[in-house]
Amino acid sequence: MDLFRFYLRSAVYLVCLIAAWYGMSAVNYEAILRKDHVRQAQVLYFMIVIGLAYLCGSFLLAFIFR
Repeated sequence: MDLFRFYLRSAVYLVCLIAAWYGMSAVNYEAILRKDHVRQAQVLYFMIVIGLAYLCGSFLLAFIFR
């Protein structure tokens, strides 16, 4: 049963990561960032996607396991 929960959690987080990445592609964040700060912008984008995926995944898993 624990292995099933592990795979379910992993699948939910992976789907949320893909959905967050797809959803963030619609945001034009280049207008608010400074020029010549490409590396910092990529790190910020990645952190926002990871955070959003974690929050969405945790929200969905709260309904599944409770």
